[in-house]
Amino acid sequence: MNQIEEVISKVSEIMTSQNFIGIGSTRKVYRYKNLVVKKNLHKIGHLQSIKEQEMFRDLNLKGMTQYLAPVLHTDEKLSIQPFYEPLPLKNGETYNIELETDDRSTNELREVIEEIDKKYDGFDLLDSGNYGLDQDGKLILIDYGMTKKLYENEWAPLATAGILPQIYFESCQVCGREKELRIYGENDSDRRCLECGKE
Repeated sequence: MNQIEEVISKVSEIMTSQNFIGIGSTRKVYRYKNLVVKKNLHKIGHLQSIKEQEMFRDLNLKGMTQYLAPVLHTDEKLSIQPFYEPLPLKNGETYNIELETDDRSTNELREVIEEIDKKYDGFDLLDSGNYGLDQDGKLILIDYGMTKKLYENEWAPLATAGILPQIYFESCQVCGREKELRIYGENDSDRRCLECGKE
């Protein structure tokens, strides 16, 4: 049994609170050894994983994937990628990376981001939450499947309707700390953070 088959066979054991490492609006992420399992919370999460897999395959043929995390497996429920150390938050929130001045960036990474932006309609490619660090401390793009078209046509209407969460930087009503909160539409009054129980 290879490692991917092992993950798939143990997925219910892996997707537990002690292995949880992150959450977005469409996928929830768990770590297992040197891999991450991204559980789809919405069909858009699956579409993102498919797009990532397609992009990686195409860009690999051009020799442009040194700083791009591959999708090792994807299906309707989850995707699997290598684990990269997540970037720390600044004041409890993600931030835009300055690729031209950040010492962790490389020319190769800047080229692949430009290619994803222009050829694949890439969206939100500077958010620090979409990056990890390799063993040499260089930036690796780990979340790159959202396109402008997918965002505008599918994600944004669902977020406006309160079906998918948007991220707001506010004080949690339970712990009182300012951090990123997941808010479902303008009528969502539950201002708890993830640690205090709101997903």
